Amino acid sequence: MIKKYSFLFLKGMAMGAADVVPGVSGGTIAFITNIYETLIDALSQFDVRAVQLLLKGQFRELWSHINGTFLTVLFAGIFTSVLSLAALLSHTLETHPIHLWSFFFGLVFASIFIVGKQVSRWQWFTVLSFLVGAVIAFWITTLPASAGSNSYAYLILCGALAICAMILPGISGSFILLLLGAYATVLEAIADRELAIIAAVGIGAIGGLLSFTKLLKWVFAKYHDTTVALLSGFLLGSLNKIWPWKEVITTFTKHPGTPEEEIVPIVTQNLAPDDLWLMALALGLTGAAVVFGLEWAGTTKSKPAQ
Repeated sequence: MIKKYSFLFLKGMAMGAADVVPGVSGGTIAFITNIYETLIDALSQFDVRAVQLLLKGQFRELWSHINGTFLTVLFAGIFTSVLSLAALLSHTLETHPIHLWSFFFGLVFASIFIVGKQVSRWQWFTVLSFLVGAVIAFWITTLPASAGSNSYAYLILCGALAICAMILPGISGSFILLLLGAYATVLEAIADRELAIIAAVGIGAIGGLLSFTKLLKWVFAKYHDTTVALLSGFLLGSLNKIWPWKEVITTFTKHPGTPEEEIVPIVTQNLAPDDLWLMALALGLTGAAVVFGLEWAGTTKSKPAQ
């Protein structure tokens, strides 16, 4: 049991590390580590039944109903990773961007095959779903950032859309906040501890998460192959965002005029590979090897003992 939850904690850490990097989704890691549908199912259990159990004081039944141990261990890994690896990954992104993006490019590219294997039978409508997903994700990565709004209603909407994107493989929640023009607002609110803005985004995130996971659970149950094919397409389309060689067109300055000032690229343009292509290729293959290794370990572990 300890080994099982230790692996789950490490999967949570991998999800947190992915969410720290703009353009990479923790949902991708959840999918390739075979916990995605379990996560969706657990989150969808925050329903009327859960509220009834809470009000009645039936905490043991509530814990079982929401798969509390699974969620606690997973989110402990996510938060541990965000708190411990955020600075390291941010520094690496600034000092060795091509190396880091190459690793994640290989990881996401390999994930397309891993996720696609979960389609029991590829037919014309699953292929169409895959292509639609790829086009949608690619289109999202090319959208310019908007000016946004600081109204609470708009921030609630941004929180809901960002969390929905974060849980989907291939789509980054932080990138959605950039597109909606709320990225700067949220970062400044966290830095300045503006609780009203943080609460508005949090309300939207909680509402979006609980409602969207119920929809995903229903879609998986009714249209599993079509849904998985669509998510595979999301991964393919998202590769445009994490291409290692980029030219920065527009930037945003976080915490201007303070010691924590940081310039964040918002709009970029992909470029042809430079003389670092060999190292980038090696790191990309390493990322792919990690994915296939995780998939092999998960498959081996799931086999019944002889």
